Amino acid sequence: MIETTIEKIAELCDGKMNARAEAMKDKKIKGVSIDTRTLGEGNLFVPFKGENVDGHRFINQAFRAGAALSLTEQAPGAVDPDLPLIHVEDGLTALQDLARGYLQEVSPKVIAITGSNGKTTTKDMVECLLAPHFRVKKTIGNYNNEIGLPLTILQLDRDTEISILEMGMDAKGDIRFLSRMTNPDIAILTNVGESHIEKLGSRENIAEAKYEIVDGLKSSGTFIYSRDYPLLEDIVDRNAVYNVRSAGESKENDLQISDVHQTDQGTRFRLHPLDLEVGIPQLGLHNASNATLALLAAEAAGLDISEVKDHFDDLVVTDMRMEQTRHPSGATIINDAYNASPSSMKSAIDTVGRMEAGSRILVLGDILELGSYSGELHRSVAQHINESPYTFDHLFTFGESSKAIHENAEVEAKHHYGDIGELAGHLAQVMTGDSVILLKGSRGMALERVNDYI
Repeated sequence: MIETTIEKIAELCDGKMNARAEAMKDKKIKGVSIDTRTLGEGNLFVPFKGENVDGHRFINQAFRAGAALSLTEQAPGAVDPDLPLIHVEDGLTALQDLARGYLQEVSPKVIAITGSNGKTTTKDMVECLLAPHFRVKKTIGNYNNEIGLPLTILQLDRDTEISILEMGMDAKGDIRFLSRMTNPDIAILTNVGESHIEKLGSRENIAEAKYEIVDGLKSSGTFIYSRDYPLLEDIVDRNAVYNVRSAGESKENDLQISDVHQTDQGTRFRLHPLDLEVGIPQLGLHNASNATLALLAAEAAGLDISEVKDHFDDLVVTDMRMEQTRHPSGATIINDAYNASPSSMKSAIDTVGRMEAGSRILVLGDILELGSYSGELHRSVAQHINESPYTFDHLFTFGESSKAIHENAEVEAKHHYGDIGELAGHLAQVMTGDSVILLKGSRGMALERVNDYI
């Protein structure tokens, strides 16, 4: 993590030291915190002015908890002058400037990852391939926005060789800002779905917002995406000064996925034109696509795909992302309940459909944050089930919005609930030792709670 002097921090964030900080300017600060509850000894405390809470109220508490320095937007005299402070115009901008400067000092190769779905899994896959060869650090959890990303950067060790940064967005321009802040060497765009459609208005606008990841890409860098998405094909500049590589099912991709097979151990597939067989301990064609994008990132980092592909044997992905467990009854539970979008829900449904099972059971919760598009997009999930070549024996839905799935899906045994305990009780009655059960819904629905009941 960052370890530098008070004077250097003031320089990087263009702040002005008070008299106490000036007197201590050679003292080293280690680490940064924005929360007094997790603040460590010797940290820099960065308070923000939020809509409901002003972090400046906690400056004294931060020092009592062990902080060695604090930023402040308040005028001199508003805070105890005996505390070492750096005055800045805006705390968030100062945090971002500090991260930008520290990233330049550490100077790792930066791999940036965005997309509507699969960002975190792809991040985990890239780390899995690179960690045996480089000193690698990746985004912690979902620290992927204008606050989380700087905090991730400030956690880098000075000997970090590769920094893998997940980039999330809430509105157009967010990815552009993060890309320009970090100037990635490699940029990965996993896919384009419906997340943020209420704010952005169309999938075309979502594609454009995600494609902003190339705005800070080095001219010597590599952009990696899938040509399986026509919305991206319409806007990607394949004649850009940076290298452009692609992977997916379409024959137009540089690496084409074929012969996908799911087993108890995960998913196996072939890559052409390399004629390589690849195995991952994750289920789903969408994860095969994520893995192939990760392989292209490893190639762009200077590694041989044929030599690193077996590193996937040691892959560990973040919890509740197509997580496969065995119930005491013998049933297989696929926990993909971390989050959901219409496209990721459809992919998960297809994955379960391909699995050999005595019965296939879908447990689907609301897809949140779709706004006025909610009814239409939940109905599209039902339509996907209806058009699927696979048979589903039971459909359980949970929540207000998922009623549209229940009402429109042509599954003979379908059940809708507003109580998670009642749903789980019924599920326990119909599941058998050879059942495969999918748990899929937005984070706010917490469908993983079903496991606590059954």
